[in-house]
Amino acid sequence: MSASYDVAAIGNAIVDVIAPAEESFLAANALTKGSMMLIDEARAHDLYGRMAPGLETSGGSAGNTIAGVASLGGRAAYVGKVASDQLGEVFVHDTRALGVHFQTPALAGGAGTGRCLINVTPDGERTMCTFLGASIELTATDVEAAVIEGAAIVYLEGYLFDPPEARRAFAKAAGLARAAGRTIAITLSDSFVVERHRKGLLEFIETEVDLVFANEAELKALFETDDFEAAVRAIRGRAGIAAVTRGEQGSIVLTEGGCVTVGAFPVAKVVDTTGAGDQYAAGFMLGLARGRPFEACARLGGLAAAEVISHYGPRPAVSLAELAAAHGLA
Repeated sequence: MSASYDVAAIGNAIVDVIAPAEESFLAANALTKGSMMLIDEARAHDLYGRMAPGLETSGGSAGNTIAGVASLGGRAAYVGKVASDQLGEVFVHDTRALGVHFQTPALAGGAGTGRCLINVTPDGERTMCTFLGASIELTATDVEAAVIEGAAIVYLEGYLFDPPEARRAFAKAAGLARAAGRTIAITLSDSFVVERHRKGLLEFIETEVDLVFANEAELKALFETDDFEAAVRAIRGRAGIAAVTRGEQGSIVLTEGGCVTVGAFPVAKVVDTTGAGDQYAAGFMLGLARGRPFEACARLGGLAAAEVISHYGPRPAVSLAELAAAHGLA
């Protein structure tokens, strides 16, 4: 059956606040460098008041990936919950302006739109504090069957394993995708997510998932090992495809019968690593949806990741479609 969308994603609809920070700021505010921690609304307001001036932009991991798919010229859809407030209106406008199908009803009353406070140290590493807000009010009824069944790839954000209601939406989407014969992809999202939900994630990967995205740290955390090669051996056979990013070493694509290694695209200066994995997933999935070989998918993902780490913000600053054409990857 032909697809209406290349990728449909389900994730936490979050507005990102990104600001530069020194190591001393992290220590003074008891923040673990490179981590993502969940905070309440009071802590979000307090930390926001302490942060340096920065950039506010619609984000969320899967939302960033969908923005990348759209920038590459792909047909994209998104499912995520915002509140009926100013930040929610901004998120809806930003998403639809990209040409993305986004019709999830906004939450009326209750918590405000979720936000992620991201402090970026001089080495480009990001430390994230997230108030999930309205995003955790996503329910199974918000999942549009026609969207999920009409997508070549259904992409699920690992952060959805935290809120129970959202996890049920996650499961519904996976069931619809499986019944329609679509490819199911998941990103592990964060090592701390893996630590909290290792057993559930492994069971879901083994029974439902065709394509896993992870970085090296997340893959090691999934199998409780410091040995990358051991983690590689462990993921084989649990999912049809595993695409693993390794920073400046590029990425590897693992299947039961093979391994493709692709080097990283050169970057003059790493400014902000926020969104690198999200954009890698965007490029890889668009390539896969268009029938490209794994090496080409990984190169397209690497190019998208290289673009986003060269500036502040988790979404492309230029047309990824034009960039891909310039590098012979269109």
